[in-house]
Amino acid sequence: MPQVYKRTFVHTFSESVEAVWPALADTARYNEAAGFPKQQIEERPQSDGTIRIFAEAKFGKVALAWEEFPVEWVLHKWFWHWREFSKGPMATLGALATFKPTADGGCTCHYEIEVTPANAFGWLILNTAFFRSAKADFHRLCQEAETWAKGVSPMPFEIMAHQLDDAARRRVDGMVLALERSPYGHGLGERLVDWVLQASEIDLVRIRPIALAREMGVGTRQMVEACLQGVRVGLLQQRWDLLCPRCRGAKLTVDGLDQLPEEAHCSACNIDYDRDFASNVELTFNPAAALRSVYDGEFCLGGPRTTPHVMTQVKVDADGTRRLEGHVPAGDFRLRTLDSGPYLEIDHPGGPFPELIIMDNEVVAGPVQPEGELAFRNQTYRPRIAIIERREWARDALTAERVTTYQAFRDICASERLRPGDGAGVSQVALMFTDLKGSSDLYRRVGDALAYGQVRSHFAFLAEKVRNHDGAVVKTMGDAVLAAFAEPADAVRAAMEIQAEIEGFNQRNQADLAVKIGVHSGSCLAVTLNNRLDYFGQTVNLAARLQGQAMGGEIVVSGRLYDDPTVQPLLEPLGLSEEKATLRGFNLPERLWRLPMPTSPGGA
Repeated sequence: MPQVYKRTFVHTFSESVEAVWPALADTARYNEAAGFPKQQIEERPQSDGTIRIFAEAKFGKVALAWEEFPVEWVLHKWFWHWREFSKGPMATLGALATFKPTADGGCTCHYEIEVTPANAFGWLILNTAFFRSAKADFHRLCQEAETWAKGVSPMPFEIMAHQLDDAARRRVDGMVLALERSPYGHGLGERLVDWVLQASEIDLVRIRPIALAREMGVGTRQMVEACLQGVRVGLLQQRWDLLCPRCRGAKLTVDGLDQLPEEAHCSACNIDYDRDFASNVELTFNPAAALRSVYDGEFCLGGPRTTPHVMTQVKVDADGTRRLEGHVPAGDFRLRTLDSGPYLEIDHPGGPFPELIIMDNEVVAGPVQPEGELAFRNQTYRPRIAIIERREWARDALTAERVTTYQAFRDICASERLRPGDGAGVSQVALMFTDLKGSSDLYRRVGDALAYGQVRSHFAFLAEKVRNHDGAVVKTMGDAVLAAFAEPADAVRAAMEIQAEIEGFNQRNQADLAVKIGVHSGSCLAVTLNNRLDYFGQTVNLAARLQGQAMGGEIVVSGRLYDDPTVQPLLEPLGLSEEKATLRGFNLPERLWRLPMPTSPGGA
């Protein structure tokens, strides 16, 4: 029987487990910083619905091939890897990292490596440099992780910055200048370039601008606009990812919306899934080759930080149980297995967590366990990987639903549209319709040329207010405007600002315009109309009808919009009264709320 080699390294941190976990549990980032090569991954579906994962890599001149088993972990407690090799000097390799708090608020990490040699070369490596090198890498990276956790270093691990030659630097400087000369630079051009040159490749494969904005301490809209303009000037490339609804992996990536299929297949989860603008179509970016090339491959396929929404992922034997130390905070969670199958969504109030029970056709919540314990029961005929995951995975996802409501997207990516006749579901969008009161009379009173100029200026005025509140003008129709917002509260704020400042607009432009506004939110269909991305459905129709109910200087909002918890704090202090009206095209009376704006001209 081959000899098994084991070594344990221990590092003590002055920072807490919660502070150092994001760095050390990011196994892909750890492997890159340790100098390990990228891997080529193959997923092989099995007849029982499971997936086996195989990988290949070259470490110097040594070719490696192995089967990668699912990583297991409990958040802030431990994580474990296991590989079985078919090529190379090793037969098996496992690594277990365990974290324990210390009395002074810090923690210790015990890192145990277990290796079996496959041949004499493996025996030689294990008896000479292997463990010495692994120990040195471990302590070096732990020290770097602690420096990052203290806020001293901007990156979890030190990565050699990418260098540009003189010609490339001049070309990039020209791109940055073009970015900053646009309305969308926000002074972020140099910061964005410096970040790309210094970042780990892990961060560059899919640049997520919402997370990057938080990291840099800038506004989300400003970062999204800078990234979109970065594509136009040649610094970045954009792509659309169709994410699996179970594992959140990008199983299909295309360059344009018109290339997105209506459905896709995730081989890792062995499921087919549909396209949904709200939940699984995400716009991401990566550096253009002129700035920095990012190569194919993975530093680590799975790990706790590869899917940060997964709090626990553990193997449970067939017809077996498993009890572990762990804690689940209050929040919305999904209980499921790694492979295809049913799941259970629960709203956890905090405190003791129920047992996760896996059955053939369902996942159920069993008895509540003692505080600080997690329990798993597998009542099926084969081993299963049990998962507890947060449902708030999309916090940093720039979904298609969201980005298409940014004015910069409409301006910069005007060619982005769905295929003719194609439609994509949008589960939530806030729509604002505006029109001018008495526009026909305006043309008669002041003449066509002056009236046309005032109307065009009013379009620019509306577009500015819409953009300032993270919305986008979808289209103009005569004197009317349709604008879209990802957040209902932003639509209401934009409408209120328009009415509050229209008097100033009139004074500056020697005009006497009165705007009527209707606002509603709900689901609809994203479609391509007249060569632009547009919206279709009853939500659009109701927003238009609400605008028709408004008088000059008023805002009329739907009952659904008024009931939104982000909107109520804006409107309740105004002491509005609910009305009901039967609107054309709708069978039942609709609830609506009317916001008179006394500072605006027009009246009834």
